[in-house]
Amino acid sequence: MSKQAPPQQLEPFTIDPATRIGRVTLAVSNLERATTYYQQVIGLTPLNQDAHSAELGSNGKPLIRLEARPGGKRYPRATGLFHLALLLPTRQDLGHWLKHYVASQQRMIDGAGDHLVSEALYLSDLEENGLELYQDRPRDTWEYDGERVKMATLAVDLPALAAEAPDHPWSKLPPETTLGHIHLQVNDVAKAVWFYHQVLGFGAMAEYPGAGFLGAGGYHHHIGVNVWHSAGAEPPPPGSLGLVNFEIRLPTKNVQDTLLARLDKLDYPFEWSDNILLVQDPSGNRVLLTVK
Repeated sequence: MSKQAPPQQLEPFTIDPATRIGRVTLAVSNLERATTYYQQVIGLTPLNQDAHSAELGSNGKPLIRLEARPGGKRYPRATGLFHLALLLPTRQDLGHWLKHYVASQQRMIDGAGDHLVSEALYLSDLEENGLELYQDRPRDTWEYDGERVKMATLAVDLPALAAEAPDHPWSKLPPETTLGHIHLQVNDVAKAVWFYHQVLGFGAMAEYPGAGFLGAGGYHHHIGVNVWHSAGAEPPPPGSLGLVNFEIRLPTKNVQDTLLARLDKLDYPFEWSDNILLVQDPSGNRVLLTVK
């Protein structure tokens, strides 16, 4: 295959507005411990499991796949995952999960942010993979500056959020939970935005110092990229812990075929196998373009 194209202005292209983020695959050192954590603490349901991997999700939808790499090493300042973000349907659901987390773990989450379009809670799993659980505010309340959505990071009233929890005991995340977005560590924001915006066709929705946010169909972001810990970094070596790949779920085979033809026309490297289109962004993050 040819070398990756340098950032340049490309013919405008817009990805289908029904595009979403699908399953995220993580390599973990202790598969049993990680699976238990994502089930009991985060609230996902085990779907498939063997000695080498486990898949968890909600309402039968796979959201996270864990791969066992007992000898793997973590490279926190390499490119890869900043956090994956589980989208809960309501503020009451988010408050219910927060109340469960504090009670079961006897500790507070790592952080929180009111982003105007959403309220988000942040933490790390047992292997330091970043996690976000969030709920969106109604879309008709979002404010825009042209095509850019207005976002910020303000304080969240956590006691008030927990007070929103229903009275019945928490058992797991609601079935409507989805993987709302993924936030990546990259080595160059401009190159990453060029790839996800100009090559794949996500809208450039917002920017922040050292970060960019991209979404399909006007969503605030399905993909975030930043260099806060990874400016100029290389991808982790093969066999490392952390992000293995993530899926961009396309609504139809026609959309996938269109992207395949676009990548071929642009001479951008890709692999095609078993109806899965695999590409790497300019920072080496592996992206699977699949059809839901």
